[in-house]
Order: sequence, then C-alpha cells, then structure tokens
Amino acid sequence: MILKNNLEWRTVALIIFCYAIWLLLVFGLSRYSIVIACLALIPVITLHSSLQHECLHGHPFRWSFLNDALASVPIGLFIPYLRFKDSHLKHHQNAQICDPFDDPESWYLEQAFWHRLPRVLKFLFDVNNTLAGRLLLGPGFVLIRTAITDGRAMFGGDRMVLRAWAIHLSLLVPLVAIIAQWAPMAPVAYLLASYGGLSLLMMRTYLEHQAEENARGRSVIIEDKSLLSLLFLNNNLHAVHHAYPAVAWHQLPSLYQRNRNRFLAMNKGYYYRNYAEILRQFAFRRKEHVPFPESLVADQSPKT
Repeated sequence: MILKNNLEWRTVALIIFCYAIWLLLVFGLSRYSIVIACLALIPVITLHSSLQHECLHGHPFRWSFLNDALASVPIGLFIPYLRFKDSHLKHHQNAQICDPFDDPESWYLEQAFWHRLPRVLKFLFDVNNTLAGRLLLGPGFVLIRTAITDGRAMFGGDRMVLRAWAIHLSLLVPLVAIIAQWAPMAPVAYLLASYGGLSLLMMRTYLEHQAEENARGRSVIIEDKSLLSLLFLNNNLHAVHHAYPAVAWHQLPSLYQRNRNRFLAMNKGYYYRNYAEILRQFAFRRKEHVPFPESLVADQSPKT
C-alpha cells in the first residue's frame, strides 16, 4: 500500500470530491447561474487550500511526489503550491512562531519597519488586524507580500523559487485557457471567486497565532464543529496540529478530546468556542498591535 494507512482513503476521497465539485461548478452549474456557481466555488477553493496543507504534511500517500502532484493543480490561481509548501514547513520548523524575523507566515511587522511606514499604511495594517479587514484586505496583503518576497528571491537567483513559479505557471496558463475557452464562467468571475476562497481561508488564519512570551501559547484552539471546521480540515485545533503536525486531519478531533485539558494547559488557554464568538469579538476591533513586541524577538538580525 502506498497510502500511509487505510484511513487515508478519506483524504483521497475528499480530494476527488473537491475536484469533481469544482468541475461541476465551473463547467456545469455556471451555464445556468454564474452568480450561484461563483458563490459555491468560494468554499471549494478554500477546501482545496486545506487539502494542499494536508498534502504538504505528507498525506495521503507515503511518496511526497504523489501528494505534490495531487495538490499542485492551481484552482486557487494565486499561490504556487511548492512556495506554500516551502514557507509552511519553515513555519513549522521554527520555534519562534509569529516572529517576523523568523516566521515566513507571520502577520506581525518589525518595530523599525512599522515606525517607518506612512500613516495611511499603518491605518490599512490596523484595519487588516480586524476580522472584517482581514477578510477584505488579507488576500491582497498576501499577494503583495508574495510578489515582493518571491520577486526578490528570483532576481537574486533562488532556483527553488524560480522552479516553483515555473511549475505553477505551466499549470496555470492552460487551466486559465481552458476556463476561458470552454467554461460559461467568465475569467473575471473566476478571479473574484478565487479571491473569495482565499478570503474565507483568512477566517482560519486570523487568530491562528498570537504574540505570547511562551512559544507553546502562540497557537490557538477553536472548538468549532461547524462547516467551517470541515472546510479547514480541523486545523482550527491549531495548537494540536502544531504539536503533532504529521497527524491527519480526521484524527485531530479525537486526539484533542482525549487530551483536552493537557492541550489547553500547554497553549496557555488560548482558546475560543467557535468562529461565531470570534466574529462577535473582532469583526471591527483589532485583535492586537501589528508591530511584534521587541521583548519577544529572538534574533533581530534581518533575514535574507
């Protein structure tokens, strides 16, 4: 068996389901209602992102090239899978989660950089630290940051980044051409749905981490059991995922329930009952300051 275990058929089935629904929406339902098809496409693209996350962590197959092949189809358009994989694995390998000097997925800014920003950009970053702002502006921030960091890397001759983008574009160009040629859905409508899919993903990442002195207290636990939990493949139990990153999505809830008190003690009670609670608290209120506390910075030397 090339599957890691028999339970991994759940992941294989979910991947097949995700691509099948995508095909049905883009080439089928959009013939009758582009609006409904686009709205339905948003959670499908979010689910695909969650499945990419599952694949980069070594599921469902024992061989990483098979997992990468399954996850590389760029139906979300914007982020090369191999860049996501490289960045996310660095995020896990680093003990200094949130630290903008060390964590490639940090939403915090360095103090010195923050103080140099003009007021209008500080305002936008503060808005982005509210949930409503993150859903609206967050994808744009991700795309701009990706363009800047990957652009610098490619101009600097980083072959891994060049390879990731080359593979992404070699898949993206024919995908967009097929959609433009044969799908009733206009490319601009698909583009908006892709932005919406990334925006919905921001609901999960919004409170994933916090600037806490104890590194174990930096990852959240959200005991949500709604459709969002399925779309995020239980990654709302984020402290559990960080403690056991190799555990498959469908095993996280039982692992958490068996050790609930231990996990809540480990992450210093960084906990929410569900996403409705988060919406009530942070829809229009920023969760914390954008600049990362200097007292928590482990290494203040700039990263190249």
